Amino acid sequence: MSSAGTTVDRPADSGSVQPAGGPAAGARTSGVERGLPGTPGPGASGPAGPAAGGRGPATDYSGYPLVASKHPWRWVGTAVVALGVLAVAWSLATNPRWEWGVVAQWFTAQSVVNGLVETLKLTAISGILGFVLGFILALMRLSASPLLVSVSWTFSWIFRSTPLLVQMLLWYNLGYLYEKISLGVPFTDVRFFEVQTTTLISQFAAAVLGLTLNQAAYSAEIIRGGILSVDQGQLEAAAALGIPAWRRSTRIVLPQAMRAILPTAFNEIIGLVKGTSIVYVLAYSELFYTVQVIYNRTQQVLPLLLVATLWYVVITSVLSVFQYYIERHYSKGALRNLPLTPLQKARKFFATRAAAPGRERGTR
Repeated sequence: MSSAGTTVDRPADSGSVQPAGGPAAGARTSGVERGLPGTPGPGASGPAGPAAGGRGPATDYSGYPLVASKHPWRWVGTAVVALGVLAVAWSLATNPRWEWGVVAQWFTAQSVVNGLVETLKLTAISGILGFVLGFILALMRLSASPLLVSVSWTFSWIFRSTPLLVQMLLWYNLGYLYEKISLGVPFTDVRFFEVQTTTLISQFAAAVLGLTLNQAAYSAEIIRGGILSVDQGQLEAAAALGIPAWRRSTRIVLPQAMRAILPTAFNEIIGLVKGTSIVYVLAYSELFYTVQVIYNRTQQVLPLLLVATLWYVVITSVLSVFQYYIERHYSKGALRNLPLTPLQKARKFFATRAAAPGRERGTR
């Protein structure tokens, strides 16, 4: 074809014409020719088609197989830990020096059970009194009175700075410092009550006194920290709405502070259970002292220590269960959906496993 003195030779093969835009455009059109997934075909509507700007039909993924993610290192770690657990269990079961028969013999012996009851009694009394006194000390520390703040701080400073063993021995020997304890009008001779110190401070009283005061010093800081964790703006908003101070404390502050108080408070209670073993220095017949008396007589030291250990594990395990459900109760205001309980997790696991084969058959 000639026009204006210029001759253009038409290619013999029209299929070899390079599209506008160079090789890149040709690469794009090759996808259409090969019919790759997700690439619109020749009849599909596109920017140049009859329905400009429209979308093609959605891709159907129902025929694709479901492939689980692979976690090889997770399986390696699981295998190593499982081997370690099996090795420990095999050692406990096959080593005759553990003397499991002796452990079974003394585990429910009457003397051991009596010592366990005394341990639980010390824990309950000292825990309740300690946290009540700690709550009072926490309020004193948050008070605007310099005297109350100073007394509360000094109390916590002294009892957190001295070992519990020293405190126990000090209270038990209080009669050496003060022969009599009296109650009356200060700086006068008026006495309403007077008793010999050695009569009043028995082994049990010294144990409760030492554990309670030591626990109060720590629980005061725990409760104070939980109260301070509540946003100050909520108190200001409640005061602006005219809510009384007592109702603000019981209905707004404490429920939110409990979420911060409970984990550490339960740790303190669990520590208190084990801390009662230090009462053996007063020759009080709690669990650990009872076990000591028995193995000093029978010379079966390790099995009897294992008896005490197992009972401490039982007590702390029960307390951990209570901790989980109480924390779950107080998390209602912070979580949209409450965490599943162990029983609910087990039901969900087995329900998922039971439904998995049906889904696999459906995908095939």
